[in-house]
Amino acid sequence: MLVFTHTACLGHDPGPDHPESPERLRAVLDALRAAFPDQLDWREAPPAKLGELARVHTRELIDDMLQAQTAPLRRIDLDTFTSPGSASAALHAAGAGVAAVDAVMRGPDRRAFCAVRPPGHHATADTAMGFCLFNNIAVAAAYARDVHGLERIAIVDFDVHHGNGTQAIFETDPRVAYYSSHESGLFPYSGNMRERGVGNVCNILLPPGSGGFRFRNTWADELLPLVDAFRPQLLFVSAGFDAHLHDPQADLMVETEDFGWLTTELAALADRHADGRLVSMLEGGYDLQALAESSVAHVDALLAR
Repeated sequence: MLVFTHTACLGHDPGPDHPESPERLRAVLDALRAAFPDQLDWREAPPAKLGELARVHTRELIDDMLQAQTAPLRRIDLDTFTSPGSASAALHAAGAGVAAVDAVMRGPDRRAFCAVRPPGHHATADTAMGFCLFNNIAVAAAYARDVHGLERIAIVDFDVHHGNGTQAIFETDPRVAYYSSHESGLFPYSGNMRERGVGNVCNILLPPGSGGFRFRNTWADELLPLVDAFRPQLLFVSAGFDAHLHDPQADLMVETEDFGWLTTELAALADRHADGRLVSMLEGGYDLQALAESSVAHVDALLAR
């Protein structure tokens, strides 16, 4: 199994005490290396090209995110900041997904995990927000659609926050379907069940306090059957682990084993419809121990199939 990452992703520093810290990625990388010393094929993520970003983002946003910065911090919105290393981090985070798509489409590897930051699923076509600069998974999905000619691409998002940017980018494109579970009443206050796109969007809201039992049933009974019926040729996963019961950013009670269970189910769907092809990209997760353990459970489940 492939893991794409880059040291540049550690150079994005949104400031002291910010939850989306470089320590998040260090925790994930250290945990994966310790848990799987010989089982992972580590690859250096290349920077995304401008044309790859431009498939989903306006030139104005791209230019804004890539401008040279000398000040320690630049404020984008209430909780999104950039530093001098942010442009390079964002380019390599987006580039990881593109490289992963090429790798799993060409084989022989069929699974890839992109251990990168900043996360991406809140970034819209023209707005960086919610800790996200570029929408990494949208860049990768659009690349798979346009370069590899895929007509059925599924994006599964189990981050505790709704991936408003990913949904907005693809909600009028029937070739890309978006499936999400997320906590109700939480940032970005979108993703209600009435948002259906062109029939390619399904959102399920989980009430605060929901645990693994409800999380699993929601996916098993409602979302996974829809993914199965879509028969994706490539499956993307927005792997946010902030629904974990120990995460300070939300109020769900999902446990590490629940992420492993869902990953196993998603891998089975990829085997059934996509010749095993699955690309996962790290999104949220802000308790370092929970993030590390959940990432290991996620990758372990991908390796097991």
